Amino acid sequence: MADTANTASSGRRDGILVALSPIVFVLLWSTGFIGARYAMPHAEPMTFLTLRFVLGAALLAAFTLATGGGFRLGLRDIGHLAVAGILMQATYLGGVFAAIAHGLEAGTSALIVGVQPILTAALAGPLLGERVRPMQWLGLALGLAGVTMVVGEKLGAGLGTPLAVGLNVLSLLGIAIGTIYQKRFCQDLPMRAGIVVQFAAAALACGALALVFETGRIEWTGELVFALLWLTLVLSLGAVSLLYVLIRRGAASNVASLFFLVPPSTAAIAWLLFAERMPPLALAGMGVAVTGVLVVTLSRRG
Repeated sequence: MADTANTASSGRRDGILVALSPIVFVLLWSTGFIGARYAMPHAEPMTFLTLRFVLGAALLAAFTLATGGGFRLGLRDIGHLAVAGILMQATYLGGVFAAIAHGLEAGTSALIVGVQPILTAALAGPLLGERVRPMQWLGLALGLAGVTMVVGEKLGAGLGTPLAVGLNVLSLLGIAIGTIYQKRFCQDLPMRAGIVVQFAAAALACGALALVFETGRIEWTGELVFALLWLTLVLSLGAVSLLYVLIRRGAASNVASLFFLVPPSTAAIAWLLFAERMPPLALAGMGVAVTGVLVVTLSRRG
């Protein structure tokens, strides 16, 4: 009887954790824009990201070794992980940070990247054989409409320079294709060792770009240190690990729909921290985006 009760209690606890993991992921991922706001005035984008990836790889490698984890990966596995890391880490984050550094508004950047679930769903069919139901397409359309409503007021300032827009579109392609690649080729590989390889590959890619295009300027202020630690520990180690767990458990198009909630969530966090105004249109957009994700998730389960 006691064993049965303990098993049932453990099952309920695991069920609650699984149900909460998408919400936790969205909240953590949303703080990336807040961290970028603190960091960008004090370091160039590729230089900062190189530091972030090196620190993340070192910390996770030490933790993996200390807990008895291994790095039993073949050359083919390392190659796949490196490609996924360059797409999902270096290309996505590098494109967003560089676009903002070149004058693109954060709201406009969020809107461009917000197309990612639509692109991922379109690619998931032919590349992964995932069937996207009509109700899922409806949910994805609602999510995109909600994101557009949230950041719509910021579009009045324009899309920025063609270079900035191109960099942000590159980041969109990186996260969409990277999600598909991760699901297709890295699904069954050791997660912690895999993330270490991905961070190392992203660090090499961003470091090479920093050497070619940047001066290496770093101002070691309190804001920069806070942003570096937060984005490394909470985003690179916490949110990225959770993202890969979600990709393993669900369809790529289903997981991608969560990114619709990132711009509204970021707007809410910015309102709390920086007293940024939340107009009625933004609040309505948050509701539409949440509805879209619910439609995608429920139609998937159905």
